[in-house]
Amino acid sequence: LAKMLKQRSAAGISLKTQFLYALVFTTRYLDLLTRYVSLYNTVMKIFFLATSWHICYLMRSKSPWKATYDRENDTFRIRYLIIPCVVLALIFHRESIHELQEVFWTFSEYLEAVAVLPQIFLLEYTERYDALTSHYLFALGAYRLFYVFNWIYRYATDGTVLWVSVVAGVLQTVLYVDFFYHYLKQVVRRAKQKYDLAN
Repeated sequence: LAKMLKQRSAAGISLKTQFLYALVFTTRYLDLLTRYVSLYNTVMKIFFLATSWHICYLMRSKSPWKATYDRENDTFRIRYLIIPCVVLALIFHRESIHELQEVFWTFSEYLEAVAVLPQIFLLEYTERYDALTSHYLFALGAYRLFYVFNWIYRYATDGTVLWVSVVAGVLQTVLYVDFFYHYLKQVVRRAKQKYDLAN
């Protein structure tokens, strides 16, 4: 959002990925309506929801972001991500007294694992690896990788595992492998260009 507001451009950003993340946060944070954890928790959840939906609004409706959004190349069919995640969430979710909320939470876990695919496809298709967008995606992938380490730690110390989170996290990390390869290739190429210019 900061990049979009500063540059007044949505170039290189997939609206479909942004929509999927907004859907992830909306279905995951339904507990805002049923329980209070802490002020920090509530504020952060509202912040994620507001910024995610605001990005979607800017890219769909407001100039200059609407004009700079690459609609022609952001063609990933997200229904092929959403429908299987709904089916998986209905079949594989934790039993709870808040059954419907658990189904939504599980759906958000599955969807988060694949939400980045439209962005990766857009980058691959256009071959425009904008530095900030690429660094953002790299950070998202690294975050998920560290989540895997967290699950291993939690299992070792508590003996508890949320298998839905583990499976979704491993899947998301695997999906990033191709992006990491291209990201590192770009970083090396740019570093080499800077080195060549300095000599």
